[in-house]
Amino acid sequence: MPPDEGHQTLLDTWPRASKFVLSAFAATVAELVTFPLDLTKTRLQIQGEAALKQRGDGGAAVPYRGMMRTAAGIVKEEGLFKLWQGATPAIYRHIVYSGVRMVAYEHLRDSTLGKRDDDSFPFWKSVVGGMTAGAIGQFFASPTDLVKVQMQMEGKRKLEGKPPRVRGVCHAFVTIMSKGGIWGLWAGWLQFVLLCISDLTTYDSVKHLLLRNTPVQDNTLCHTISSLCSGVVAATLGTPADVIKTRIMNQPRDKHGRGLLYKSSTDCLIQAIRGEGVMSLYKGFTPTWMRMAPWSLVFWLTYEQIRRLVGVRSF
Repeated sequence: MPPDEGHQTLLDTWPRASKFVLSAFAATVAELVTFPLDLTKTRLQIQGEAALKQRGDGGAAVPYRGMMRTAAGIVKEEGLFKLWQGATPAIYRHIVYSGVRMVAYEHLRDSTLGKRDDDSFPFWKSVVGGMTAGAIGQFFASPTDLVKVQMQMEGKRKLEGKPPRVRGVCHAFVTIMSKGGIWGLWAGWLQFVLLCISDLTTYDSVKHLLLRNTPVQDNTLCHTISSLCSGVVAATLGTPADVIKTRIMNQPRDKHGRGLLYKSSTDCLIQAIRGEGVMSLYKGFTPTWMRMAPWSLVFWLTYEQIRRLVGVRSF
């Protein structure tokens, strides 16, 4: 059923605001469905840090190994609902991040960078668009991402007998700013750009490749194939950067906001490889992939369907 005149007028008057709301809604649904896998991934990426072992902070033994045992351990030792610890800032993050990056990418694709005469979008432009939109979105959303990572680790700190760093979202923001200043909220934000590029670029490229070169129509099948490809590529290319980002965000800081474990992202990368091997950069790959695949599927299917329902053309 086509949307009524009121919807059309609203969308015509505020097209970017409307797309922001639609993408934020789709991202919230996807985040709630897949958040336990994100928590598991974060725990796997943090455990066994070489720097922690050198300091003697909980490095004597690794409590969980593998995704399922890690998730089971969290449920057994902390409770079922701890699988959603940090979900609130994660939702805040995706309202900002997904809303901004989707609107920015679509504007870059349709206006600034421009499509070809046949309505195709060159791959290199898609890469530039994905990188730019992802960087903008992550910059605005990075403070909530930092809070999410720290809240996800609170259950483990409690089991290790360590005092809590944060008691909630508001307290986390205040604590981080008191130690690192306002810019402390942006620790590790650049590491996320590669994940943004692979996600947006892959979905857009695969979808329009299918539409131009196969009998597949712009429907649920097309969106499913594109989103699954997006999840696989995003997990493969983005996991090393995500590991570094998580460790940078999770590390303790001195009163001046300087990291106590890593001087920079490069230092974190070098320490991880030297102390744990190259494959340490793929810690949490399975839950990352198992999260990115359903996350992309839920997000893109929801996003495409609600766009169609309210009268906005397909992405």
